[in-house]
Amino acid sequence: MKLRSFAHYALMAILLVLAACDDKNETVNIGAIYNLTGGLSSLGVPSSEGAALAVETLNERGGILGREVNLVLVDGETNPDVISEKTQELIEATENMPVIIGLTGTDTALAAARVAAGNKRVFITSGATSPLLPTDVPEYLFLACYGDNVQAAVAAEWAISELKAKTVAVLYKSDMTYTKLIRKYFEEVFKEKGGDVVFSQGYTADSLNDVAAGLPDADLVYFAASPDDVIPGITAIRGTGYTGPIASGDGFDIDENWGKLPTEDNAFFTTHADVSASNTNSQMIAFRKAYASKYPDQEPSAFSALAYDAVMLMAEATEKAGSLDAEAIREALSTLQDYQGLTGTISYKNGSRIPVKSVALFKVEDGKEVFVREITPDSVPAP
Repeated sequence: MKLRSFAHYALMAILLVLAACDDKNETVNIGAIYNLTGGLSSLGVPSSEGAALAVETLNERGGILGREVNLVLVDGETNPDVISEKTQELIEATENMPVIIGLTGTDTALAAARVAAGNKRVFITSGATSPLLPTDVPEYLFLACYGDNVQAAVAAEWAISELKAKTVAVLYKSDMTYTKLIRKYFEEVFKEKGGDVVFSQGYTADSLNDVAAGLPDADLVYFAASPDDVIPGITAIRGTGYTGPIASGDGFDIDENWGKLPTEDNAFFTTHADVSASNTNSQMIAFRKAYASKYPDQEPSAFSALAYDAVMLMAEATEKAGSLDAEAIREALSTLQDYQGLTGTISYKNGSRIPVKSVALFKVEDGKEVFVREITPDSVPAP
């Protein structure tokens, strides 16, 4: 009887060890939703490339918790309804996927994050910058980027202190949450610093030219645009005879597309990082080298770096949690401090799920993006 009991427990111990070994060999899946087609594809495609490179880098380093990492990427098609459906399908079809990353627009990120939270999955948006998002999706939604109130404050302070602008005319896309919010924050800080908003008008794709034609005289035009409106919008603004500075947020970070305006040399915008070859940071140099190897015909963008950081944040939190349990990862991520990312030092402080980060300011010269400097605003308006 004792012999049989010993044999029984010995067998059970062997099975448990084998099960643990099998579990160790399971793949860690990271869900990723990016707009590879549609109006936000100019941000979604480089983001997806940055995420894929991060996964490749993780596997070269031994994976997460000693397991191979797999990126499960789907196209959101720049359509919130499609994104909601695909997020649910992704969750139902994929095991060992506690975290989903993705999306660079507020409305699209919200569509995915709500479904993820409903299924108790952590969602890290790499590039959706609305500071209201964590309130809209409590507990499960984190930003890898700064909030729009931060980048708008930088632009307004720069306009007042460096451009010496006293008046501004504002154009913003009226049917997009991102553009409406960043315009609101910019106007608030610009007026707080002593400036005068002499014009503030929303536009749609059909009315852009007409609204631009009605611009009054001002020291500055702040053009809160979606990426696909940047070229036609600036063309329309310059077509009115206005030659002064045009400023905006990260919607202006359209990389080589500025080549369509080869004579443009007086546009400014805030974005997330300097990923150019002139950046001498060793971490950025290594990133650019790896990116060039994986995508020899592509230049990385700030959104590539943000997506890379989002994947690495997931890995850092998972290692800290020591588990693939979504709740454990969520807790570990919420207390993460001083993570050295490509886009800056990332910390989640005082219960906030928006990291404290600096902002990169760029100028457009001869149809190319040129880094100016990193800026931290003096004050930030409330979300």
